[in-house]
Amino acid sequence: MAAYASPLTTRCLSQYLLKGSRLLKNSHCCRVVIIVRGCRTGTEVSESTNHGAQKSSVLLDNYNSMVGSGSLREDTHQRSVLLQLEQLQRVMKAYDNAPRVKVRDRDIQLNRPQHVEEKASGAGVAEQKTEATELEDHQLPSKYKAPKGFYIHGNVGTGKTMLMDMFYSHIENRRKKRVHFNAFMLDIHKRIHRLKLSLPKRKLGKMTVYDPIAPVAWEISQEACLLCFDEFQVTDIADAMILKQLFENLFRSGVVVVATSNRPPDELYKNGLQRATFVPFIHVLKEHCHTVCLDSGMDYRKRNMPAAGVLYYLTSEPGAERAVNNLFEELAQTQNDFTRPRVLMVLGREVHLSRTCGSIADCTFEELCARPLWASDYLEIARVFDTVFIRNIPRLSLRTKDQARRLTTLIDNFYDQKVRVVVLAEAPLECLFEQGPLVGEEQRDRMMLDDLGLTQDAGDRLSLFTGEEEIFSFQRTISRLTEMQTEQYWRQGDRNSKT
Repeated sequence: MAAYASPLTTRCLSQYLLKGSRLLKNSHCCRVVIIVRGCRTGTEVSESTNHGAQKSSVLLDNYNSMVGSGSLREDTHQRSVLLQLEQLQRVMKAYDNAPRVKVRDRDIQLNRPQHVEEKASGAGVAEQKTEATELEDHQLPSKYKAPKGFYIHGNVGTGKTMLMDMFYSHIENRRKKRVHFNAFMLDIHKRIHRLKLSLPKRKLGKMTVYDPIAPVAWEISQEACLLCFDEFQVTDIADAMILKQLFENLFRSGVVVVATSNRPPDELYKNGLQRATFVPFIHVLKEHCHTVCLDSGMDYRKRNMPAAGVLYYLTSEPGAERAVNNLFEELAQTQNDFTRPRVLMVLGREVHLSRTCGSIADCTFEELCARPLWASDYLEIARVFDTVFIRNIPRLSLRTKDQARRLTTLIDNFYDQKVRVVVLAEAPLECLFEQGPLVGEEQRDRMMLDDLGLTQDAGDRLSLFTGEEEIFSFQRTISRLTEMQTEQYWRQGDRNSKT
């Protein structure tokens, strides 16, 4: 086997890769680089794995300890998944996707900006094929390829996130990142936007074609060799259209993915717009991740656990609003602040909150879910506040599926950031979302179908119109809001105790 050069630093390697790219104005030539990633050597992996096998099972020891203390209930399904994750945990200890490069002697045109007139004449196409052929001709040896990750799916409350977090906390590798999938995709779009802004201005009469997804994936791969995603879901067409290319580049860069989801891979973006374009991503995901179902038939969030007092009030109950007011005043007294409005800046936009005090926000449902807010806004609220009051949640239905979708996204992000909530709602939690037929929206839906150029039969199958995604996801909202009322969750969300 040919000898490889010493690993270059990320900066130097980026200079090699970007020297001929469209990110740099004045240079279009670059040498071909063959990048090798994986465990340090085949021998080192074998030795490391054997050494790990001789040790006691770290993940299972931790799980057994939690079962023994009574904080967890014995679950054979969870134990089976944990055994599989432990094998990956041992491999990841020695794994590194930091590249080792071998520079070929022959120069080629790499990522040269291609103008409209060149496309029309076919110029530049041969160069792109040459580049692709060069890379295909040098497939990495199997012993250097990244280990397969895991895609863990199952019903709500079965312990998927807990097991992934347990796995993540025991990974002895600094180049790892754990993130909610909503937050990850928001970061992706920000990076793409930033890259586009850095491009040279277009010349009059010429349109430069540039795809920023590969550089963004490369940038992420240099920050982490392991990505752990909580709540892997696809509901946005903008996300759906870029996932295949994004993850192909991540996997090609040696990134290992572990994800949790309520849906099996084949049901991701189910009945979504232009789903046929999304389906190839599913094959990419299944090729690089073992699919594991964790479904013990029990929602552990709904098991009997000590409550943190009354945190869910009904508007019909006498004195409910007064009790919520008193709870806010009680918590506000612990803050080094006074009650006042706040304005948060999110991606250049202002998000107004009418009543806050320190790390506590007193909001209405209309403020949070009836306005055009989304995950980026809720993440910023979760960053600033550790306790949020949500007043006057109405009884939701398919006629208000936009608000229901926002509430689900809000709770997903609050739960991931351990934000504590106090709720004043019109209906009990289990009855908060009515799943009756969608009526009264026919005219609006017909107009939208016309705008999209779709037939009525096609519209009847799309989740955009059926509300199937909202119905499915709201079960997770109910489960999480149930856990968020427990004493254990309330203590975990107290940021003052952690400072």
